Amino acid sequence: MTILLFATLIILFCLNVPIAVSVGLSAVIAFLIDGNMNMILITQRLYAGADSFPLMAVPLFMIAGQFMGAGGISRRIVTFADALVGHFSGGLAAVSVVSAMFFAGISGSAAADTAAIGAILIPSMVRRGYTPAFSGAVQAAAGSIGVIIPPSIPMIIFGVLTGTSIGKLFAAGILPGILMGLSLMGVCIWNAKRSELHQNLPRKNFSLRNAFTAFSSAIWALGAPFIIIGGILGGVFTATESAAVAVVYALFVGLFIHKEIRLSALPHLIISASITSSVVMFIICAASIFSWYMAIQDIPSTIATSILSLTENRILLLLLINILLLAAGTILETTAALILFVPVLTPMLPALGIDPVQLGAIVVVNLAIGMLTPPLGVCTIVACSIAHTRIGTLASAIVPFLLVLLIDLLLITFWAPLTTTLPNLFF
Repeated sequence: MTILLFATLIILFCLNVPIAVSVGLSAVIAFLIDGNMNMILITQRLYAGADSFPLMAVPLFMIAGQFMGAGGISRRIVTFADALVGHFSGGLAAVSVVSAMFFAGISGSAAADTAAIGAILIPSMVRRGYTPAFSGAVQAAAGSIGVIIPPSIPMIIFGVLTGTSIGKLFAAGILPGILMGLSLMGVCIWNAKRSELHQNLPRKNFSLRNAFTAFSSAIWALGAPFIIIGGILGGVFTATESAAVAVVYALFVGLFIHKEIRLSALPHLIISASITSSVVMFIICAASIFSWYMAIQDIPSTIATSILSLTENRILLLLLINILLLAAGTILETTAALILFVPVLTPMLPALGIDPVQLGAIVVVNLAIGMLTPPLGVCTIVACSIAHTRIGTLASAIVPFLLVLLIDLLLITFWAPLTTTLPNLFF
């Protein structure tokens, strides 16, 4: 029955059936052939898949991201980042990375991060002489940090699946997100210094006065991640409550401070966020049937035992899991990959010698890197559409960024303090 389940899933994927339908339908077919299940239970599991208080944070963060983008927050973040790092070699590319890091503290979504910042900076980089492929590659790589620095929708889903504290998972993503951002900036600066074109780009001097002016303009924008992250780490509210606060804050700033959101635009913004979040929630509901069937058949434990039988070496096991997750990230949507693989990995925690918080960080970073790789690299696809370039062209430009992110992944995997220091400090 296990072979039938996964064979059906692969066939549906190959037929280009939508992910949510593929995952849910393969489980339903297995249930029908099994013949021992009441089909009413499938409907109940669909509902139970979304019946979770922590999952309420997903649509709320989606709405907050829409409000913040429409309210001029992303533009002010870019201006502040330009004042901070625009004087470096390859300054505008570095600005893309820093802007994405700031916006990551707001959106919780890599695609939203790439789109919001890329819409401003990719055309600006092209006008300054950067190639469209390099401009898109920088923003796609930087956008992947959107699911590492809290808030993070994949970490919310991981927390729901494993019962791990979402606050601890958010805290675990801060240092890895900063590490990834600094690494990407390093690639931008290295590329600028070795490229004759970039050496001839106009440079500007750092101005403390300009930085202060930009900070003053962006202070309300920067207040959003401070409230979200600070509130969670300070124990003031949960991740779901922080999402609700973020919605109210973003709406208040957009309507009354920046005055760039009109009341007439609210229905459009809410509908747009609802469509995006409904896709995620549909995948979660459908995958809950799949994961439930796997649990009934004890498939996760069987797969975990099979993997553990290959080697008892902890380092090799962690490397094997990273390879598995990186491969999954290239062909699966992030939410589906989480629901399919997390139940398999959780039983392996004792053999891996890590806690669930570090495993959560490892899983999410792997899948974030997968967002850069075709065929389903969502950040790459978004960046290509903005840069008006082909995926193949952009994919070659993204290779240096992928290499440094893989090095970061190894550090996150094998140096536990990167992911455990802040959770242990605050919780």
